[in-house]
Amino acid sequence: MRASWRLALRIARRDALRAKGRSLLVLAMIALPVLGVTGIDVIWRSSTLTTAQRADRALGRADALLELDTPGAQIAQAPFAADGVDMVAMPPSGGSGSPGSPEQQRSMTTDPVTLATSLLPAGSVLVPVPNDRVTMASTRDGLLQTRISGADLADPVWHGRLDLVSGRAPAGDQEVAATQAFLDQSGLKVGDTTELHELPGRPLTITGVAENPDELGNAGLVAEPKLLAAVVSAREQQAVTHSWLVKLAPGQSLDWAGVRELNRYGFAATSRSVVLHPPARSAVPYYARQGGPGGVGRYLDQTTAVILGTVAGMALLEIVLLAGPAFAVGARRSRRQLGLLAAAGGDRGQVRAVVLGGGVVLGLTGAAIGSALAVLLVAVGQDRLELMGGRRFGSFTLAPLDLLGVIAVGLVTGLLAAVVPAVQASRQDVVAALTGRGTTRRPSRRLLLLGLLMLGGGSALALLGAVGGAGGRTTAVLGGSMVAELGMVACVPSVIGLFGRLGRFLPLAPRLALRDSVRQRARTAPAVAAVMAAVAGSVAVGIYTASSNAEQSASYTPSAPDRAVTLVLTGFRGSADGNALQRAAVEQSIPALGARADVGSARYGCDQATSCGDVAAEPAPAQRCPADDAMAQGQPVDVVDRLQRDPRCRVSDGTGRFGSIVTGGPEVLHNLFAVHDRAVEQAAAAGSAVVFNPSMLQDGKALIRITDPWKNGQQGRPPYRDVLVNAVLAPDADAPARVYLPPQTLTGLGLTSTDAGSVWLPDAMPSAAAEQKATAAVAKVSGNAWGLSVERGFQPQHTVLALGLTAFAGLVALGAAGFATGLAAADSQRDLATLAAVGAGPGIRRRLSGFQCGVIAAMGTVLGVVCGIVPAVALRKVEGQAVGSLVPSHVVIAVPWGTLALTLVALPLLATVLAALLTRSRIALVRRPA
Repeated sequence: MRASWRLALRIARRDALRAKGRSLLVLAMIALPVLGVTGIDVIWRSSTLTTAQRADRALGRADALLELDTPGAQIAQAPFAADGVDMVAMPPSGGSGSPGSPEQQRSMTTDPVTLATSLLPAGSVLVPVPNDRVTMASTRDGLLQTRISGADLADPVWHGRLDLVSGRAPAGDQEVAATQAFLDQSGLKVGDTTELHELPGRPLTITGVAENPDELGNAGLVAEPKLLAAVVSAREQQAVTHSWLVKLAPGQSLDWAGVRELNRYGFAATSRSVVLHPPARSAVPYYARQGGPGGVGRYLDQTTAVILGTVAGMALLEIVLLAGPAFAVGARRSRRQLGLLAAAGGDRGQVRAVVLGGGVVLGLTGAAIGSALAVLLVAVGQDRLELMGGRRFGSFTLAPLDLLGVIAVGLVTGLLAAVVPAVQASRQDVVAALTGRGTTRRPSRRLLLLGLLMLGGGSALALLGAVGGAGGRTTAVLGGSMVAELGMVACVPSVIGLFGRLGRFLPLAPRLALRDSVRQRARTAPAVAAVMAAVAGSVAVGIYTASSNAEQSASYTPSAPDRAVTLVLTGFRGSADGNALQRAAVEQSIPALGARADVGSARYGCDQATSCGDVAAEPAPAQRCPADDAMAQGQPVDVVDRLQRDPRCRVSDGTGRFGSIVTGGPEVLHNLFAVHDRAVEQAAAAGSAVVFNPSMLQDGKALIRITDPWKNGQQGRPPYRDVLVNAVLAPDADAPARVYLPPQTLTGLGLTSTDAGSVWLPDAMPSAAAEQKATAAVAKVSGNAWGLSVERGFQPQHTVLALGLTAFAGLVALGAAGFATGLAAADSQRDLATLAAVGAGPGIRRRLSGFQCGVIAAMGTVLGVVCGIVPAVALRKVEGQAVGSLVPSHVVIAVPWGTLALTLVALPLLATVLAALLTRSRIALVRRPA
C-alpha cells in the first residue's frame, strides 16, 4: 500500500511538471482562497492586542492607571477597568439621606492625590493625566479644530500610550508635537509654527511627530502639561484631573485586594500585575453584577464567535469549491494517461490513488504558496492597513499553528476536491478513455430536487437560527449557510440548462458558447460552482459591510443638509454690525456659496431681569419614547434595551445647532431643511408650522411648550403652557430642528426671535482649506472660532479586520473568475482545434473562447450573488440579538446595489476579454478521438 502511494505521488509530481500551464492554474485556484484565509488570520492575530499590549496602550510604562470620576461613590470593576465599571453606591447626598460609609466620606473630603497616595504602596509616584481639550490651531490656510493632550514625551512613562515617532519631544511651553493627521490636514511640517486660538501671539514650534497607537486618524497636538493648563486658564476654566499614571517603588505591586480597596473610595484602577495575572472570575464582584459569568460581555463574545466561526467555515467551503474544478479538469486532461494505466493492469484503487496523489502534491504546494504570499502581502501593506483602520497592530504576529492548520486545510482540500474526479476516473470505460470519446448525460432531476430542498432548508436554518437560542447559533448559521450553498451547487447543472435556452436570442459566438456550456456540463458545472463560491464570499462581505455602514449612518444626525455651511453667531448675542462682519468673513473666504438664509431662534420672556424662559417643541403624548421614562426611573438595562426597540424611540431629538424651534424666511426651509415642496412652502407662507417627524404632528397640530423664566427664590419647576398651532409635515428623520415657525406665527404666540446665524447651501462641497480660512476669518472679527461648520455627511468607520475581509474577498472573487474560466478554456482546446480544422479564423476562435469563459463567469456571478445574501443577513440578525449592542432590533439590511450591478457586469466582461486576449491565434495539435 505504501509503495502504491509512493508511485502515485511520483506520477502526480511528474504529471504536474509536464503540464506546467494546467498545474499553475490548479495551484492558483488552491493558493488564492488560502491566501485570503491566511491574510485574514494574520491581520486578525496582529490587530488583536494581547493583554500585555492592551496594558501598554493604557498604562504606557507605568504600573497602574487610576481614574476617579465621582468622589464619594463606590464602584465594582473588571480587572481591566476599560472592560466595565459599575457604580455600587452613589455619593452621600448630604441631606436627610444616608451619610455614607467612612470610605465615602473620606473620598469626598480628601484631595484625590493625597487619598490615592495613602492607599497605594509606599513610594508610589502619581503622574497626572490631564483631560484632553478641543481647541483651534492655526494652519497654512486658517484654523483647524484639533485636540491637545498634556504629556511630557521625554518621560518614558508615556511610551506605549503616547509615542514619539520622529523628531524630538517638546521642551518647554513654546513647543508642541503634532500627530501625522494634524500635519496632513494643516499643511504644516516639523519645524513650522502654529498658534492656539486661546493663546494668540504665542507661536508654538512643532518639534516632532507623536501618535496615539489607538487613534491614528485624529488630528492632535501634544504639549507639556503647563501649556495645556494655560489653554484651560485662558478659557477661565478650572483644570480638573481625573486620571493618574502610577509608578510604584521597586519591588512593589498593586494586587487585586489593593484594587478592591481603591474601589471603595471611588477609584477605578487598572494594575499591570492584575491584568497580567487576573483573579478568578468568582472573585470579581463586577461579573456577578452583570448577571452571571460574563454578563453582557459574554453575550457579545458569543456573537463574535458566531461571526468568526461562520466566516472561517464559509472560507473553507470556498476553498473546496474553488479547488474542485481544478482537479476535475486535471483528471479529464489526463484521461488517456489514466486509461493507459488501467489497460496496463492497474486497478481502480491505483487509478484513484494517482488522481488523489495530484491532490496531495498540488494541494500542499498551493497551500504553502498561498500562505507565503499572504504573509508577504500583509507585511508589505501593514502600515497602509494600520492607517486605514486607524489603529496600530499590537505586533506583526504569525501563529505557527494557524499557518500549519491552513496548509493542512489546503492539503485536505486538495484531497477532498480530488475525490470526485478520482472516483469518476476510476469508473471510466478504458476503451472510451483511450479513444478520447466522452459521454453526455442529462442532469438528474433528483439532484435538482435535492439541491432546491437544501437551498431552502439551509436558508431557513441560517436565518431562523440567527434569532434562536444563543447556544447553537454558530452551528445553525454556519451549517445553514453551507447547506444552502451546497444546495445551489447541486442545482448548477440544471441551471446551466435554463441559461442554455437564452442561446436562441444571441449572436453566433455567444450562442455557440452557451450551447457548448450546456453540452459540456461536466466541464462547465465545476467552473460555475467555483466562480459562484468566490462571488458569494465577496457579496456576503459586501452586504454585511454595507449594512453595518447603513446602521452607523442611521445613528448619525447631520447638522444641516449635505454641503451646507452653517454659521452660529456668538452666543446669539452679537450686535448687528458684528453679525454682519461674521457673515461677510464667511462669504469672502468660501467661493460660490449661493443664497444665504438667516436663521432666528425662538425666545420667550427675555425682556425680564432674570434669564429667558424656554420654548420647546414636544411630541404628542402618545408618541413619547417609553425608554426615556424607564431610564429616568432607573430601570435595569435589559428593560431599557427592550423598550428602546419601540419604533417611537427610533427618531432623533431634533435639537440642532439652532435649537428645537427655528424661524426665518422661506430660504431657511430651503437651506437648513432642504425643503422644496411647493405645498409645504405655501402652508408655511400662510402661517402653518412645519414639522419634520410624524411624532410631532397630531390631528394637523404641533405642540409648543412655553415655560416662564426662572425667578430668584422660586421653588420647583416654573409654570408652563402648551399651545397647539396648525402644522404640516415635511418628512425628514434627520432634520436639524423639530419645528420651523414662520415669523408671523412666532409673533402671534407672544414670542420673539434672536439672530442665531446663517446657512448657505453651495452646489459643491467646500474644500478643507476654504473651511479653515473661513474659520480663521470669523475668529478674527468676532473671537468666535467655533461657530462655523461644513456638513460633510456620514464618514464610515472600518476596523482593519473588516478592511482585510473586503480586500481579500474581492481579490479572491476576481482571481477565481479568471482562473476558473482559464481552466475551462484549457479544457476546451480540442473544440477550438476542431473549429480551426473546418476553417474558422483566429477572430472567431477568440470570440468563442471569450464568450465560453464569459458565460461561465456570468452564471457563477448570478448564482453567487444569490448565495451571498443568506450568510450576510443571518450574521446581521445575530448582531441584532446581542443585548446592549448598538444594532437596533429591526436590524438594518442594506444591499449595495451599485456594487452588485458592477460585479454582475464586470466579472463576466473581465473573463470574456481576458480569455479572448489569451487565446492563441495558432492552434497546437491535439489528439482527436478515434
